[in-house]
Amino acid sequence: MAKFVIAIDGGAGAGKSTTAKGVAGRIGFFYLDTGAMYRAATLKYLLNGGNTNTIDHALIQKIIDSTAIDLKQGSSRLIVCLDGRDVTDEIRTPEVSRFVSPLSAIPMVREWMVAVQRKIAEGKNIVCEGRDIGTVVFPDAQVKVFMKADLVARAQRRQKEMKEKGIQVKLDDVLANLRFRDKYDSNRDHSPLKQAEDAIVINTTHLTIEQEIDQVVAIVEKLRTKQD
Repeated sequence: MAKFVIAIDGGAGAGKSTTAKGVAGRIGFFYLDTGAMYRAATLKYLLNGGNTNTIDHALIQKIIDSTAIDLKQGSSRLIVCLDGRDVTDEIRTPEVSRFVSPLSAIPMVREWMVAVQRKIAEGKNIVCEGRDIGTVVFPDAQVKVFMKADLVARAQRRQKEMKEKGIQVKLDDVLANLRFRDKYDSNRDHSPLKQAEDAIVINTTHLTIEQEIDQVVAIVEKLRTKQD
């Protein structure tokens, strides 16, 4: 069981990942990037010739039975390992982005990922982000935050992130991908994107990353002061 959990949920491009990394770095917690883990699983499926039109459940079960996904803290960033190989950059391609939501909606994939995430978190103080962290993965998290932002603002951020990684993509294509992911993630039957009842909402549309980090850290510090 994790010691102290800060759960940050929200839609794609709301600023969850960057904020979670910043909060973890500032207060010395481990950053558990659950989204990257789903991307790693998606990459494995694609590398094994998985069909993107009709889900190959037999292949998915084979992947679950034989795949190791882990997160390691590097000197300057979190390293995502797939079967012992660094795939930190490879999981951010448009191909993976297009298929990560459908793959992530499959119940056996989510159950597998939740078990792996809880295992990695054992004995640690963690910051994690995703779609169902505060509702499913760590429902007893001490701090729950739900981040949201306007669609265009989220698309511009995602486009900038991809450009910084050397991936060129049109804004219209990013917008279309986010609309699809919002609809898919919010309406899937298993563990949909949902705001926990006790989550604190932060609208990041007009906030800088530093301001987002400041708000989450302030929430954590207020709680920990009360506990002391």
